[in-house]
Amino acid sequence: MFDVLTESELKKAKRSVLFNNVPDGMLAELLADCHKRRVPRGGTLFVQGDPATNMYVILEGCVKLIRITPGGDEIVVAVYSEGDSFGEAVALKGGEYPVTVEAVQDSVLVQVEARIVFDTLRSDPDLAVAMLSSTFSHLHELVMEIENLKALNGAQRLATFLISLAPVEEGACTLVLPYDKMLIAKRLGMKPESLSRSFANLREQGVTVSRQSVAVNDVGRLKGFVSDDDDELRGRKSH
Repeated sequence: MFDVLTESELKKAKRSVLFNNVPDGMLAELLADCHKRRVPRGGTLFVQGDPATNMYVILEGCVKLIRITPGGDEIVVAVYSEGDSFGEAVALKGGEYPVTVEAVQDSVLVQVEARIVFDTLRSDPDLAVAMLSSTFSHLHELVMEIENLKALNGAQRLATFLISLAPVEEGACTLVLPYDKMLIAKRLGMKPESLSRSFANLREQGVTVSRQSVAVNDVGRLKGFVSDDDDELRGRKSH
């Protein structure tokens, strides 16, 4: 079901990575023709192989992007939550979606048709610069994630994930895991038992977990744990 965006939802969409470089006037015109999609937990937004005609911004909730291997296994490519956008590059290029998107929680998304974006591009090419900026940002994030999966061990990957959730840059904090541990394990490219071992290994770094709550004694120390080991790994590779 499609609904027109409310004023508060329009403002939230404007804060997303996809739209934060777009001039206000142009963005207001662009979003005036957009709608929102509600997807219940476990529901599918689109499936791998569907025609790529839309890009999305998450207003509420959380979704996972997955690929199904020829053997039927599910690989979690990314997990996005409120304020994140996805589908820009493939929708602007055309073709088919390379992933399936499922809602991890009840979710509300802004649906932006590629056709609307192209119509706006014809009247104001500055939009192209803003959209390219967003696409490059997402590409950089993907490259960094691949690099982490290849270069870091399980505890380091988990530490990097926790740092991204921390509400502070230094010092102690408590954070809530945004989704269940099985999905976190898939997101980090490990098995559930490996995730449990990684949490256990991080106790020495001042990390304790209780159900969905994680206490970190010092975010700076956790950053040092990742940075020091990463520097050591690069040193070994250079010899």
